[in-house]
Amino acid sequence: MLGFLPAAVRGVIASILLALNTILLCSFLFCVAIFKVLPFAITQRFTLWLMSHTHEAWISNNKAWMDLVCRTRWHLSGLEGLDYQHSYLITSNHQSWVDIMVLQYVLNRRIQPLKFFLKQELIWVPVIGLAWWTLGFPFMKRYSKAYLEKHPEKKGKDLETTRKTCAKFRNHAVGMFNFAEGTRFTEGKHAQQKSPFKYLLKPKAGGIAFVLDAMGEQLESIVNVTIHYPGGRPGYWDLLCGNVQDVVVHFQELKIPPEFIGKNYEQDGEYRLQFQGWINQLWLDKDALLEQMHREYPVRT
Repeated sequence: MLGFLPAAVRGVIASILLALNTILLCSFLFCVAIFKVLPFAITQRFTLWLMSHTHEAWISNNKAWMDLVCRTRWHLSGLEGLDYQHSYLITSNHQSWVDIMVLQYVLNRRIQPLKFFLKQELIWVPVIGLAWWTLGFPFMKRYSKAYLEKHPEKKGKDLETTRKTCAKFRNHAVGMFNFAEGTRFTEGKHAQQKSPFKYLLKPKAGGIAFVLDAMGEQLESIVNVTIHYPGGRPGYWDLLCGNVQDVVVHFQELKIPPEFIGKNYEQDGEYRLQFQGWINQLWLDKDALLEQMHREYPVRT
């Protein structure tokens, strides 16, 4: 525990540990990537196992430096039913870049490591793109509305391509993640949107629907996560410096309505409206829960 050190010193130490952790394990992943391309079933199974456990090791090492710089008080609920052997779609309210670290900290080895759908172009990002590819993050190709107007024959091709990409998860548990709001909450964004919610931005149902369209038959359930920071929304530097004293997180496991399986959000207007209504109701309930969290764990100014 480094609480006796000045916050800035703790931040520098945590930054160095995070960088070393990332460099060492990414280097190992890149070595694994060499074997990933071999067309042998036993090699594919072994590399998949190795990548998953390397991902978990990276998160565990991050948990260690987080505990080292600050003994955060975790107020958790709703984790009891989660199973490491099941596949889930996880969504959460989004307040800070710290949210990702919080989710990884709490969910590590409770479910499979979180994966995100990424734009196909991001595979070319130096170092990180290769790490994402090695870890098995699904890359998708999305067409703009303008492009589809000129090439109507491409409608539905993005979903078809993504389904093929996700086929590799068919026999393996996976944790797919999507921030339904699409961006971090700020008062400015909240006002600009004229959001009907007190603590949330408007949810974008399309991202979650896209995952369901591609993988709905495989997913066990949706895990609806609500995060509250009694100390106020922290920045990433606050986390590195050990200034995140309390984190409140509630997990709600929801069965996926069977009528949402096997649909096409982009092409089925009736389904789209029905799904948007369902997501909006989830956000109304989440906003009410955040109101309760603010009463039980008031934001300290």
